[in-house]
Amino acid sequence: MKVIESAHQNMIAGRRAVVLAERLAELTPADSTVLDVGCGDGEIAWLLSHRRRDLNVTGVDVLVREDTRIPVEHFDGHTLPYADESFDVVSFVDVLHHCDEPLELLREARRVARRAIIIKDHSLEGVAAESTLRFMDGVGNRRYGVALPFNYWTPAEWQDAFESLDLALEQRLRRLNLYPWPLNLAFDRRLHFIARLRVPQRQEVHDESEAYACAAV
Repeated sequence: MKVIESAHQNMIAGRRAVVLAERLAELTPADSTVLDVGCGDGEIAWLLSHRRRDLNVTGVDVLVREDTRIPVEHFDGHTLPYADESFDVVSFVDVLHHCDEPLELLREARRVARRAIIIKDHSLEGVAAESTLRFMDGVGNRRYGVALPFNYWTPAEWQDAFESLDLALEQRLRRLNLYPWPLNLAFDRRLHFIARLRVPQRQEVHDESEAYACAAV
């Protein structure tokens, strides 16, 4: 396993960070404050902030590493230590499937975000999807002590989660090209996605509540 982990670090991790930073740069609204939840060593956030100088990126993680590319604050994995609507955007890069209660953390992101939530995660679909994702997660995260509950969702489960929190899907990328050929044949497929979700404004929620109350009278 150590040989595989070393190969992953040398051949894949750097490419993955660059590609994801480029994709996030395409999706993040202009002049935004961004909270990167579960940012790890901060490499992707650092690359993003250098591609998009108009962004102000803050990182939080359950496990704060000794060497990080950006300042990283600790949080308990459940409650984001910020007031409502503290950031324009909240992002998760391969984080939610590591959570025991991903919907609760997504709900926290909805509370803290003013404009959008951006999620890069896995989609449980296709031949041997779960075994492939488990292998990928183990290689990429086990040596860092990251929790591995393998909590992968199907496309329908993702959609149900978004609808339950009234998050509107604005844009979704499926072909991310994270891996070089021929590894992409096994590990890219339809196992990855990035989605930008619109967070309803507080006034919209208030107006909808008032309309419902009037209709019920």
